[in-house]
Amino acid sequence: MKYIIMIVSLCCFTVLSAQNSAKEPMSSSKEVNKKAERNSIRGGNKLYSDEKYTESEIEYRKALDANPDSWMGMYNLGNSLFRQGKYEAAFEQYKKAATLETDSIKSAQAWYNMGNVFMQDKKYAESIDAYKNALRRNPKDDEARYNLRLAQLLLKKQQQDQKNQDQNKNQNKDNKDQKDQNKDNKDQDKNQQQNPKDNKQDKKDQDKQQSSSPQMSKENAQQILDAMQQDERNTQEKVRKAMMQQQKRKKTDKEW
Repeated sequence: MKYIIMIVSLCCFTVLSAQNSAKEPMSSSKEVNKKAERNSIRGGNKLYSDEKYTESEIEYRKALDANPDSWMGMYNLGNSLFRQGKYEAAFEQYKKAATLETDSIKSAQAWYNMGNVFMQDKKYAESIDAYKNALRRNPKDDEARYNLRLAQLLLKKQQQDQKNQDQNKNQNKDNKDQKDQNKDNKDQDKNQQQNPKDNKQDKKDQDKQQSSSPQMSKENAQQILDAMQQDERNTQEKVRKAMMQQQKRKKTDKEW
């Protein structure tokens, strides 16, 4: 927790450092070829000092109109754009200035401010490369060294946060898969509990059907037929005897 608090504090300081530590517009130390360029840069620097960054941007662009290869015009225009939050446009000016300038100190300043632009966009890996380029050209730049270390710490934290986020995402997916599996198992158990009941009912219905409609074998049918025929013979015999008895009584009565 202490480490996280330290990182947050450093991050807040970085925003201020990235904005406030951008190398300030430089005044020309030697004569320039065009008077218009010189006057525009001076006017832009005054406006910049008064924090009138939009107006200073206009003056620096005038200087570049007068001399498209003006390193000072590019660099100072980048600073003015940076102050306005136009980081992408500022980066392009710093990049041009770093490429154009052969003086190592001036080139280091452009690389340093490119690093600040990357820090604003939380592109810490790119900012590390930019600060390293600044230090290669000016090893005595303590601000570049400090921001380099800060960018390294922020990159490490960013990577750890991404790792934790990926792990949480995978864990949530695993939990969802496990939940779905448990639901499938529960449904399967429920079906298994219902099936024995259904099977039992089916068997009961089948037994009931068999008892209400028994199947008669050929042997049983013959036995029943024989019994019926025997009953019929017995009945006929009884009828015959009864008739003979009746005739006998009639004969006796007549003889009397």
